[in-house]
Amino acid sequence: MPESPRPDRITDLTRLKAFTNPLRVRLYRLLYAAGSATASQLGAQVGEAPSLVSYHLRKLAEQGFVTEAAGRSGDGRERWWQVSSEEGWGFRESDLAGTPEGAAAVDAVTRSLVESRSAQYRAYLDQSSAWGREWTDAAFGAEWLLDLTATELAEMEQELQALSRRWRERGKASRAAGDTVGREHVSVHLYGFPFRP
Repeated sequence: MPESPRPDRITDLTRLKAFTNPLRVRLYRLLYAAGSATASQLGAQVGEAPSLVSYHLRKLAEQGFVTEAAGRSGDGRERWWQVSSEEGWGFRESDLAGTPEGAAAVDAVTRSLVESRSAQYRAYLDQSSAWGREWTDAAFGAEWLLDLTATELAEMEQELQALSRRWRERGKASRAAGDTVGREHVSVHLYGFPFRP
């Protein structure tokens, strides 16, 4: 059985530090959702100057997270960007937090990701009535309290990755086949972590 594609696993602290800037996290997420975009387009979405956005995109490109989108520039005046991998990226704290600098970077990036995801969900809640009943009935928020070992939690994460990948491919195939009516970007946030009551 061929191995499933996996997110780019960051094991180098310099690469992780590219995401200690919260604007870079936002730009990456917007670019991932758009497929490709220019610095001007992204700047309009985040309320920043295209020159600043371009600077941050170049920093992400230096670390291999984004690349120029081939064949998108019509007149060559503006660069089109895309994420380097549809599988995204991730990291394990244990690979990077062995030094105070590494621990600080892991903490900063993790908190930035949580804040970015929370802001996205809050924006949905603020606008939920505008989405209509079909979408508000389909949207969900859930919490499950499970008794697992660390190994079982890691196995569950792998299954969730495979499930997400299957649905992403289904959506891409449908869009490519012209099935776009009612199709929207959907963000799914799942967290799995230990706690003691």
